Amino acid sequence: MSIKEAQQDLIDAFELLEDQTDKYNYIIELGASLPPFPTDCYNDIYIIKGCQSKVWLVSRVSNGQVHYLADSESVLVKGLAAIMVRVLGGQKPQDILGADLSFIEKIGLSSMLSMNRANGFASLIQNMKQAAQSALS
Repeated sequence: MSIKEAQQDLIDAFELLEDQTDKYNYIIELGASLPPFPTDCYNDIYIIKGCQSKVWLVSRVSNGQVHYLADSESVLVKGLAAIMVRVLGGQKPQDILGADLSFIEKIGLSSMLSMNRANGFASLIQNMKQAAQSALS
């Protein structure tokens, strides 16, 4: 699935949700669907700086694609990570770096997040893009 297709799937899903509570619950469900995070990766090397809650992100390159594993101590933040793993995971580094992430506005995430959560979310995206940049090197 391409980045655009993954974004459109999320836009379509969020359009079906009636209110903020439904959206928050859906985000939490997405987080619960993430694959188990490797226990040996719960260390400072993988923590995303700038997040209010602890967030761990591991990236691996396989067959020219960047794959991400993520976890958080917060169920909401874990869901936000799941959204980005769904959109950017399994993609080529150059596609990740060139991705238009305007879907974030379209699904209303920007208005749902506190300033601290929005900053942490931006840090997560930045780290994912840095991993993609490193994969090109």
